[in-house]
Amino acid sequence: MNEWSDSRPTRTPGMSAKEEILARVRTALAAPRRDAVTEAEDVPRDYQRADDKQEVSTDPGKIRDVLVQRLEDYTATVHRTTPSGVASTIAAALGEARTVVVPADLPTEWTSGVTAEITTDDGTATPRDLDRIDAVLTGCHTAIALTGTIVLRGDGTGGRRAISLVPDHHVIVVEAEQVVLGVPKGIERMAEDARAAWTMISGPSATSDIELDRVEGVHGPRRLDVVLIDPEPEPEPEPEPADAAPSPAARPRQERTA
Repeated sequence: MNEWSDSRPTRTPGMSAKEEILARVRTALAAPRRDAVTEAEDVPRDYQRADDKQEVSTDPGKIRDVLVQRLEDYTATVHRTTPSGVASTIAAALGEARTVVVPADLPTEWTSGVTAEITTDDGTATPRDLDRIDAVLTGCHTAIALTGTIVLRGDGTGGRRAISLVPDHHVIVVEAEQVVLGVPKGIERMAEDARAAWTMISGPSATSDIELDRVEGVHGPRRLDVVLIDPEPEPEPEPEPADAAPSPAARPRQERTA
């Protein structure tokens, strides 16, 4: 067990303040830490993990509900739809945007209802070029419900970082299987490609100055719309047919009495 001493060097006559400060630093560096971890077994393991019961047993629908609540708390606009309605929902989320930039491998069915001019990013557009574009449409890699964080990977669906930061309006499509509950599970998914360029988004870009005046759009898009694709609802069970009336031949014969 570590021994700890809070004793400090005593200032002696003729010792300057500088010498006293340096003596105290030397004393502190020489003393062992109270919470020093000496063995791997001493590392506390009571933090949340990706395989916690809460993560693996919570109903996915409830997890998506938490994500929606967090995103709306951050003033993002959430559009919930199903795979059959994703094209029209994306078109509605883009609103009056006249020009839209998309990553190279974005699913074509997502833009089938978009009437704006679509530019597929090939990596040559400069920030000044992107600033002239009204909106950007991307997919996502992971959405973390508890923190309301959407994680983009720099690939053909998430796009390079510049296109998600410069245009003033960002529309992100989140699929149901991409939503996780907590940060550990999100980090576990990101670890599948540890060298990728990652961008984490928690609501529209906003900051506050020293007087707490909120300013939006400084570090990224001022408007954030999230299109959340829920699974198609289960079909309603067909009602069981009512019992058919028995045929005359099957009815019991009644005896006549004289």
